Amino acid sequence: MKLYEPVMLAMPLARKLGELITAGKRLPDGEEVIEELRKFGFEEICLDRGLAIHRGRFIIALTFSGREHIITDILSSTGELSDALEVMAYHDRKLEAYIVEILPANELEFEGNIGLEPVIIDDRTFELKSNPVLGHFEEDGGGIFLVIDGETYERWKEERDTGTCPICGGSLSWKGERAYCRECGYGVEVVRG
Repeated sequence: MKLYEPVMLAMPLARKLGELITAGKRLPDGEEVIEELRKFGFEEICLDRGLAIHRGRFIIALTFSGREHIITDILSSTGELSDALEVMAYHDRKLEAYIVEILPANELEFEGNIGLEPVIIDDRTFELKSNPVLGHFEEDGGGIFLVIDGETYERWKEERDTGTCPICGGSLSWKGERAYCRECGYGVEVVRG
């Protein structure tokens, strides 16, 4: 899948960071994030103490790592800051949890609502304490869809919020295992099994 927009990298990267935290029982380091960006097909154009810059065909990613956090800024190669997103993973000692959030990188220019629930992982049990609707994107003749697994869908359904687009916060119209959002233009597809 080609990654056209920052959100198309942000959501699968946030999901992967959550998986790395759960498996490793710690924040991933910069090298682990760099490896994940390589798997998404990004080329390294700069690696320097605590900073990595990766380039894809339509997206540029800048990763900053530290002991207490890891941040990846995702920019459209067109330079539109209003589309830029930031994926941030950190340990919140007050909440006693690891958090992975997707935020607008430029809050002053961002006009929409990114309806993205953060990944919250208990720092003792490493169990998921939130219900983020994260997956990867696929494109077919019907459009571009956020593909989620059955387990993610069931958690989302328990929250009674399947009518709200997990990408922009707009309204979803369901047709079988697919939903369409009139506001952001993306769809959601549930793949079970």
